Amino acid sequence: MRKIRNEIPNRSSDQHVNIELTVNGQKVQRDVSSRMLLTDFLRHELGLTGTHVGCEHGICGACTVLVNDKAGRACLMFASHVSGSEIKTIESVANEDGTLNPLQKAFQNNHALQCGYCTPGMIMNILSSFNSNIPIDASDEGIRELISGNLCRCTGYSNIIKAVQKAIKEMDIKTLE
Repeated sequence: MRKIRNEIPNRSSDQHVNIELTVNGQKVQRDVSSRMLLTDFLRHELGLTGTHVGCEHGICGACTVLVNDKAGRACLMFASHVSGSEIKTIESVANEDGTLNPLQKAFQNNHALQCGYCTPGMIMNILSSFNSNIPIDASDEGIRELISGNLCRCTGYSNIIKAVQKAIKEMDIKTLE
């Protein structure tokens, strides 16, 4: 039987790269493993634990962040590949004074979350669509399509749909006629 190493290496033997990016409006520079995933970078290097790790295959959407204002799966991206980019996580969504963004408030008021594990990724995905200036199909079916890349095992989606529809009205998001 092979023995387990007793000493813990300080750093992996992977090649390291220096990355510079903007995270939630703040410039960040770090030396990281070339194989470090963006989820690990955000959670372990920066302490931004709102980005969740679910399936680690890009299917569940729990790790969704905005990369240059477009939704992306942080579990599928190397931190080194987003060097030079602007990253926004769920921690950037609430207002400076701590009050909730209208979409977050709509989720709260419409009971659109239970365990909350999927919520950060879902909110980031929805905000990406809201900010795209492409009209949103605000029908139940349209919202289902909008959030189809985010899996929720708790809610059954009906309250999420109501919350998104409420936020669309409150935030004056352009919809399909």
